[in-house]
Parts: sequence; C-alpha cells; structure tokens
Amino acid sequence: MNVAAIHSVIFRLVKDTFRQSFVSGLCWLLFGLSAICILGCLSVSVSGPMSLAPPDETPNFLPRFDKEAQDEHKLKASGVTVAEGTLSLAFGAVKVAVARDVPNAVHFFQLILAAGVADTLGLLLTLVWTAGFLPGFLAPQAVAVLLAKPVPRWGLLAGKYIGVLAFVLVHAAFFVGGTWLALALRTGVWDAGYLLCIPLLLLQFAIFFGFSLLLAVCCRSTVVCVFGSIAFWGICWAINFGRHAVMAADKVAHGGSFSSLMVRMADIGYWLLPKPVDLGVLAFGTLGAQSHFRPILESTAGLSLGLSVATSLLFTAVVLYAASKQFAEMDY
Repeated sequence: MNVAAIHSVIFRLVKDTFRQSFVSGLCWLLFGLSAICILGCLSVSVSGPMSLAPPDETPNFLPRFDKEAQDEHKLKASGVTVAEGTLSLAFGAVKVAVARDVPNAVHFFQLILAAGVADTLGLLLTLVWTAGFLPGFLAPQAVAVLLAKPVPRWGLLAGKYIGVLAFVLVHAAFFVGGTWLALALRTGVWDAGYLLCIPLLLLQFAIFFGFSLLLAVCCRSTVVCVFGSIAFWGICWAINFGRHAVMAADKVAHGGSFSSLMVRMADIGYWLLPKPVDLGVLAFGTLGAQSHFRPILESTAGLSLGLSVATSLLFTAVVLYAASKQFAEMDY
C-alpha cells in the first residue's frame, strides 16, 4: 500500500474519532465544560496597580494583610509599597485580596487553570475521558470492516492514535485559548505564556496514552484502559520521584544512605519508564510558576529535562511498536 493511501486512511480515522466523540456525547460534554470555564473567566476582574516598581527596578512591597503594612510611619520611612490589589470572581460576588500587581494576579489565576489542564489533573482526566475510544474501535464488529481493506494494521492503530491526539488538541486549544482570551479582555493582561499549556498537555498525554493503547489491544476493555493507565501513571510518578529522593539523600550522606543496589535499581527504573515528575517540572518552569508556588523538586541539580522528555518519548515509541505487533498477530 502506498504512502498516499496510508495518509488517506489515517485522515479518515481521525475524522471517525471526532464522529465517535459526537455520537457518544463526549465532545459536547467537554465543549460545555470548557464554555462554563470561559464564561467564568469573563466574570473575573482585577483591581490594583499595574506595576509595583518603575521599569528595570526590583519591586519592594508588602501585602496589605502583612502586620508591618499596618504601620504607616514605618512604611513612609522605608519607602515600601503596599500591594492592595483585589481579584473579583462572579462579577464581584467573590473578592480575594492579592499581594501582587495586576499582571501577577492574572498570572496566578492562569496557573490555577493550568493545573487542571497541563498538569496532573488535566492529564488523568483526559486519559479517563478518552479511554473508551480504542476498545470500541478494536471490537470485532467494528474493526472487521477495516481489516477487510488492504490497509496495514499498524496504519489503523496509528490513525486512531493520531485521531485521539487531535481530539485532545482541539479541546485543549478551545479551553486554554478561550480562557486566555476571556481573561485578557476582562483584565487587559495579554500573557501569551499561558498558551503553552496546550503543547505541554499534548506532550504528556501522547506519552501515557501509548500505554493505554497497548492495554486496549491486549484486553479490549475500557475499564482496564482507565484503571491501568492511572495505575501506570502512579507507578511512573512514584519511581520518578523516588529516584530523585534517593539520589538527593545519597548525595547528602556522601554515598552512604542507600545501598549501591538500591541506587542502581532506582536509576534503571527512572530511565526506562516515562517521567511524570520531570514533565511537571518542565511545565512548572515553562509557565513561570516559581514566582507563586514552591518547586516540585527542592533541587534540580543534574536533571536534564531534554533527556527526560526524549527517553519518555522513546518508551512510548517502544510501546506503540509492541501494540502494533500484538495487533498484527491477533485473529478476528
């Protein structure tokens, strides 16, 4: 089968994925949830100074709820600014005091939204929502028609995998782009860095959805795909975080805290499996969350995020190859 024909099949499977999502109602559900969040962002307003310091100067300020901010004489003598901003939700029904200027207050709100999209919550919810696509596609009564055509089986899996990625991309772009535009129109802060949530979510999802595809090929069960994917993510997270903890403790104790076998096993597990903690560190730094939250890891010395992403993607490539081999050998 030539390349053009394979491309045509993949394109048709991408369209079929969206058709399946419309028929099941999942697409409308996600669009509805995103629309609610966008409307909520249209009810947000922020009052306060646009900047707490002149250009090229480091801000010197106190939040208004700080005890020292109540002493007017001290403040005048020191020249320290009091941050008196307010973040209002639901058209002023809920008001929250903020300890930064307007751009930083909006950035903080964007990070809260990003935690539900590009970080752990968004990834796990997306894996759950999309778990039913592949088992239904691989059911004998559904796939028999496709297998009758002169299409390599790996092309069918690739088409469905790309179709689900496209589905996630569309909804992530709608949610992130919509909330970003709504906040920008309401507050006047056009922080394009928030839009990086879209590729960050797609990267994490592409890595872990490969394992869900392998489960679907082996078991053809939505339940197994849901719980198996979440359990696999939990195991990867534990090994990833545990390896960093072992290395940090071993370094502090100058090599005497753990046995060499423990250190080696932690290192092997770390390099073989996907690395959700490292991906979280990547998202944390990319979105500039360090100005509002404590870092995920206390120390990132010796951590190569590029190598972490590359080895995680390599694991996914191996899993996809294993899934295609298994699918090619299955009898229908």
